[in-house]
Amino acid sequence: MAIFSVTMLPPALISLIYEDGGGLAFVVAFFLSLFTGLIIWYPHRRSKQDLRAKEGFLIVVLFWTVLGGIGALPFALLDQPQMTITDAIFESFSGLTTTGATVIEGIEFLPTAVQFYRQQLQWLGGMGIIVLAVAVLPILGVGGMQLYRAETPGPVKDSKMTPRIADTAKHLWYIYLSLTIACTFAYWMAGMTLFDAVCHAFSTIAIGGFSNYDASLGHFNSVAVNVVCVIFLWIAALNFSLHYAAVSGRNIKNYFKDPECKSFFTIQIALITVCFLVLVKFQVYDTAEASLDQAMIQAVSISTTAGFATTDFSSWPTFLPILLIFSSFIGGCAGSTGGGLKVIRVLLLFLQGKREIDRLIHPKAVYAVKLGDRAMPNRVVDAVWGFFAAYAIVFVFIMIGLIGTGLDNITAFSATAATLNNLGPGLGSVAGTYAEVSDSAKWLLVMAMVFGRLEVFSLLVLFSPTFWRS
Repeated sequence: MAIFSVTMLPPALISLIYEDGGGLAFVVAFFLSLFTGLIIWYPHRRSKQDLRAKEGFLIVVLFWTVLGGIGALPFALLDQPQMTITDAIFESFSGLTTTGATVIEGIEFLPTAVQFYRQQLQWLGGMGIIVLAVAVLPILGVGGMQLYRAETPGPVKDSKMTPRIADTAKHLWYIYLSLTIACTFAYWMAGMTLFDAVCHAFSTIAIGGFSNYDASLGHFNSVAVNVVCVIFLWIAALNFSLHYAAVSGRNIKNYFKDPECKSFFTIQIALITVCFLVLVKFQVYDTAEASLDQAMIQAVSISTTAGFATTDFSSWPTFLPILLIFSSFIGGCAGSTGGGLKVIRVLLLFLQGKREIDRLIHPKAVYAVKLGDRAMPNRVVDAVWGFFAAYAIVFVFIMIGLIGTGLDNITAFSATAATLNNLGPGLGSVAGTYAEVSDSAKWLLVMAMVFGRLEVFSLLVLFSPTFWRS
């Protein structure tokens, strides 16, 4: 909490530079966070002991829940916009979990400090996700990277990322920061102002989707901006261990060898092609070039769980809106800033389904689930099925809860998908903002964001009586 309080200072400084009068809330929030954190820390400052897995799980969950609450302080203290506690919590958690759902309308008219703070929240959350997925969860024995690093050959296992969490986190920070700087420069060259370029680079590399305009990327109406966004969303949606292997070994061959990376781009190209063909057939746009531009940015943005908008995709013809929402369930690769089930898990589920079909045809034959050239142990496949089952159960409970708050079926389904997959925009009454959703529904959606961000099991384990008895 004390360290996180420092993140309130850049928005306050920006408020001074732009003289927009929005800095006081951030200064007050800074001192509240700093003193609260120090008061809790001071009596235990000399405590030294190794953390067990039990404390590790608790810290991982508290990292997002406590900082999400602290991050809501500036929103709650602001004069413009005036937000209830529920809305402040929703906006903060949406930013920190890189969901990108918002309750604010008229974003471009907000104080510059508020615009910057929303984007900064997503950027910090994205880095937290990378460290969590690549450095922390494997130590605890859960998460996509655990099965990916331990059970598969190739780039991730051979990259020899540093054994110490602190060293691993430091290397990941370098890569993350470098990508952010490169993305900022590319947006600036594409025609954005420097402030807009920084803000959108923050949310692009974090695959968050926040923008400082209501129309999101559609505000710029620029093919160049869309292309930059697509390229950096693809980079951010890849496993950061692959980036580390490429940087440390100065070799990009691992990208081409990695089965998850190849599957990811196969899915991306298929989605873009389907969207393009349907848009051309129904003549939604005047030219094929415009159709390709819109198909590319929307397919990549939704499927990687960024949620940037250049148009209202919910009004696209036939099955496209539902197809794009379902594509967000796949999401990015393991160890990326993307949400969803992750490509590696979906690939293993597909291979397991294929194996079961083969067993029906030849009951006595022995089939293995292979990822690349290596057969996967059954316990890994079982773990993926267990994760999928937990994900589905959480989805059903939250969706039914949302219907119980009065939302219609389409809105409830898409809102659950959008928050559990950390996507942001949905269909129905949440296609734009979540401002009209009831407070009880917003709290359910906040819970969905945390479940999705923490890979479900990290949070579910706290509900187990065995956890508290151990």
